Amino acid sequence: MKRILVSITLSPEGMSTIRATPELQKAEMAFIEQWKAEGILESFFISTDRTGAFLLFNGVDGSRVKELIGILPYFPHMAKVDHFELDKQF
Repeated sequence: MKRILVSITLSPEGMSTIRATPELQKAEMAFIEQWKAEGILESFFISTDRTGAFLLFNGVDGSRVKELIGILPYFPHMAKVDHFELDKQF
């Protein structure tokens, strides 16, 4: 089964903005919860230092995943976004 793993690293300036804006955090999590409910987001991890995240998508292609990441409220604060296409073995 194909999956797409997205690795996100937030910029230091972005982290300051995010920490100072609780509404931004709530808006971001609303997207995560919506995607989970729709069944397109299989897993969501936040790095222990809270400066990055890993999202595992299922059932959507790479171009759609890029569109989805682009609409996130945190997107302007992302320093790096990497996409990896994976085949689940077990």
